[in-house]
Amino acid sequence: MITYWHNPRCSKSRAGLALLEERGAGVSVRRYLEDAPTEAELRAVLAQLNVAPIEMMRAGEARFKALGLTRDSDPEALIAAMAANPILIERPIGVTEGSAAIGRPPENLLSLL
Repeated sequence: MITYWHNPRCSKSRAGLALLEERGAGVSVRRYLEDAPTEAELRAVLAQLNVAPIEMMRAGEARFKALGLTRDSDPEALIAAMAANPILIERPIGVTEGSAAIGRPPENLLSLL
C-alpha cells in the first residue's frame, strides 16, 4: 500500500496518482494540506527519502520567503516550518512501509512498485 501525500490542485500530484492507479498500485490518499504530517512523520519520510529537509520543500512558495527561510536555514527549523505550513512540502510524495519517493517527475513514484 502506498500512502500518497496529494494536493488535488497540483497537476503533478494528479499525474502521479493517475500513474500509480494505472499500474494497479494500492493507494491511500492523504490530503496533506488538510491532514498535515507531524514533525515525527516528516523526519521518518526524510529518512526514507535520504534527503535533507530543504530537498523536500517548495522553496519557491511565497510562504517560504514570508517565514524568512533560506536554503541554509537550520534543518530542524525547516521541519518545523513544514509541519506548521504543509504548503511548503514538495508534492506529491509516495510512502510505503520501507521507502518513499517524491513524484517530480511523476515517474519517480514507480520506484515504489
